[in-house]
Amino acid sequence: MTLGITLSGGPTALLELGGVRLLTDPTFDPPGDHPVGERVLVKTEDSVLTEDAVGVVDAVLLSHDQHPDNLDDRGRAYLATVPLTLVTPSGAARLGGTARGLEPWEETRVGPLTVTAVPAQHGPEGAARLTGDVTGFVLTGEGLPTVYVSGDNASVDVVREIASRFRVDVAVLFAGAARTVLFDGAPLTLTGENAVEAAKVLGAAKVVPLHFRGWQHFSEGPDVLRKEFEAAGLAGRLVLLEPGERAEV
Repeated sequence: MTLGITLSGGPTALLELGGVRLLTDPTFDPPGDHPVGERVLVKTEDSVLTEDAVGVVDAVLLSHDQHPDNLDDRGRAYLATVPLTLVTPSGAARLGGTARGLEPWEETRVGPLTVTAVPAQHGPEGAARLTGDVTGFVLTGEGLPTVYVSGDNASVDVVREIASRFRVDVAVLFAGAARTVLFDGAPLTLTGENAVEAAKVLGAAKVVPLHFRGWQHFSEGPDVLRKEFEAAGLAGRLVLLEPGERAEV
């Protein structure tokens, strides 16, 4: 049994595991500007998968609803069409509808899968006061690989906490070293170097990065990820997808 994963673009990917279809952080808008308060986030690439191309899913795994590079306008409308959206409790309160909030380490079932919400730190220590609550997820099931979906997390220490509770087979890491004016430009998601460290900490056999292209504030693209994993002797673990590409891992 394997994880099937198709990259749409940005943080959006279709996961197929144990007969369950899950979509991460839906973004479907065309390229353009997305204001966030006084800041503007610029989308630079189309998402390859449209809402119709994704088809029926069992749930959306939404790291957070506060930022358009994780949930844009069409992504927000898409949530009304799905049976379940798993997100933070504060996100569920804002979204309503089928959204269900999970506290860190809280579990729920989606078909044969157990989905466990896990911590995420969207920036340096103390970032939540500005970036808000964020969550990651761990997917487990009998006879299935254990899959960690990091969400927008920048902390290897958080990854260590997750690794102390789960033996992860496949790590889906939100990378790209996203940077804005917040926190003097400190990375809001994993750098390539920290993605390598996270892979080592988790002991994951395969690492599939998301969130490394398609938006202007992603400061490290696929070339940086490839270089860092090669330098660490972990190139064989890296599964670097092009938008629209599907892999079985």
